[in-house]
Amino acid sequence: MSETNLNARKKARTIAMQSLYQWAMSSAELHTIEMQYIEHNEPAKIDLDYFRDLLYGVPKCLDEIDPLIKQYIDRDINDLNPVELAVMRLATYELLKRLDVPYKVVINESLSLAKKFGSTSGHKYVNGILDKIAKKIRIDEINSHS
Repeated sequence: MSETNLNARKKARTIAMQSLYQWAMSSAELHTIEMQYIEHNEPAKIDLDYFRDLLYGVPKCLDEIDPLIKQYIDRDINDLNPVELAVMRLATYELLKRLDVPYKVVINESLSLAKKFGSTSGHKYVNGILDKIAKKIRIDEINSHS
């Protein structure tokens, strides 16, 4: 993937996380949130297909995503920092459904988002949870890199 495409994907992931946070906090319609984020960003610099896949895919798969997260957290899912929950949901979706994205990329990108938008040391918590989820979902990929 070219540097331009990687940057467009990174931007898509960032605004998808922000959109999912907004959706969880406001219960606004996904379509409305999508339009707001596209309007306030440069669409040419965003992998719009990837953004839409994440934005609509995560809520559609919450009944698959949240139980995975719940297996590894030490508190009720509703007690998690909402930014970090949005990051973990996004990453878990990518680990489950976007097998074209290496698990290390998913985790690294998620940690960047958690560092940028989450609490001071929230990225450490996110990393621990995503590591466990990756080992459950992507075990073959992880073993092939060992």
